[in-house]
Amino acid sequence: MKSPVVRFNRADSANFFRTLNKRVNQYFKENNIKRTGNWKLHLKTIVMFSIFFTPYFLILTLNISQWWMLLLTIIMGIGMAGVGMNVMHDGNHNSYSSKKWINKLMGSSMYVLAGNVYNWQVQHNVLHHTYTNIHGHDEDMDAGRVIRFTKHAKWRYFHKFQHYYSIFLYGLLTFNWALTTDFKQTKRYLARKLAYGKLPSPLKQWSTIVITKCIYILIWIVIPMLIMSISWWKILIGFFIMHYVAGLILSIVFQLAHMVEDAQMPLPDTTGTMKNTWAIHQLFTTVNFSTKNRLINWFTGGLNHQVEHHIFPHISHIHYTKISKIVKQTAEEFNLPYNEYKTTRRAIVAHFKHLKEMGAKPATI
Repeated sequence: MKSPVVRFNRADSANFFRTLNKRVNQYFKENNIKRTGNWKLHLKTIVMFSIFFTPYFLILTLNISQWWMLLLTIIMGIGMAGVGMNVMHDGNHNSYSSKKWINKLMGSSMYVLAGNVYNWQVQHNVLHHTYTNIHGHDEDMDAGRVIRFTKHAKWRYFHKFQHYYSIFLYGLLTFNWALTTDFKQTKRYLARKLAYGKLPSPLKQWSTIVITKCIYILIWIVIPMLIMSISWWKILIGFFIMHYVAGLILSIVFQLAHMVEDAQMPLPDTTGTMKNTWAIHQLFTTVNFSTKNRLINWFTGGLNHQVEHHIFPHISHIHYTKISKIVKQTAEEFNLPYNEYKTTRRAIVAHFKHLKEMGAKPATI
């Protein structure tokens, strides 16, 4: 992080967000529905957890070939991504339910995905949602030295190949959660006293990480090694494949919303002030994709409706398709951008074009 202080412009003379918020509130009031999840989300939760855990129990209990085990491991990775996008995400945004304990329970599914709730809430809810696409503040833009997402990051010679090799690194996302990321983030966030809500005590946070990591290793590695009659290294390969599939899906979905040609990556002025208000900033830095595709809408947990999600993070994703019409219409009325790619393929092409452009050697170097 380069600077701890960034302020958004408070001047919205046209009252875009006030108008939009009023219209969205009116939609929920007129239709007499809650902004949180309903039976559709509850049913999806059962489906996603079933895709995730059913193959695990089948592998442990059935005498099947290793090729079938491989297929089931891939399915587990798909289910793992599905739980993350549909259940954990809404839970940790407090949009899954109107009941606090249910949100906390669903948000805690992060632990079976190898992550940590405190770290995720700080990185995603605090840093990403507040400072979207602002270099040095939004950690989702920071891939270390390996990938250059923005022209504001330092260029290195190997970046000119990043549009080729990045796809292979994306699959390591959740695997890194399990191994190193949580420890590094906890140390960094506690030192900066960052929190989404109440700051946990260092003892509680470090104890939570150690205990949950031990339980995680017990469930996914130790128990299979004790029960299954195959070599330990094959179990580790299966564990890696599950994570790689999940990480690849999650990374691609995340990147298509912000690391594409149409998403701006502005910096604050010399006083630390951004050009636009926070809500308008979200319109310039966020992109939707494939919003007419029912399967994409269902599986990604509305993460293809990133414009709606970023402006209304406390509304459950099951409502995004409906309120997107309101958001788009209001943005057009105020002559503001509403960025979207009609298909997932177009969004993927835009992402890798962006990577290629960011990987090119800057003229000033």
